Amino acid sequence: MVTITNYKTRKKEDGTKFYVLELQSGIELIHSKATGHYYATTKKCYIPATFDESVCKSLRGTEMSGSIQKVECEPYDYTIQDRGELVTLNYRYEYKPDEATEEYLLTGSSNCETILT
Repeated sequence: MVTITNYKTRKKEDGTKFYVLELQSGIELIHSKATGHYYATTKKCYIPATFDESVCKSLRGTEMSGSIQKVECEPYDYTIQDRGELVTLNYRYEYKPDEATEEYLLTGSSNCETILT
């Protein structure tokens, strides 16, 4: 399960704005290579939405089936906010619906069938 925790405004190349929903996974315990101790964390990602701001705001706290997965991508630079350290990453996090949801989207909805074929 993932939870919609917030939303953000983004701009397209042509300057028009749209909203993205911030998704957050459940808590995970990670073993630190540096200290040998465990720490609690969550994964976050963003997905574009066609909703207006009031709908995005009302969706905060909504749970959805699926998970947030680590996916390899082209390397990019990222600044760690707390330390101001610039690092190069080659992954990002993406929302993945669970198999039942994905199967429904591909076969169960006539609207989706029309769009996908």
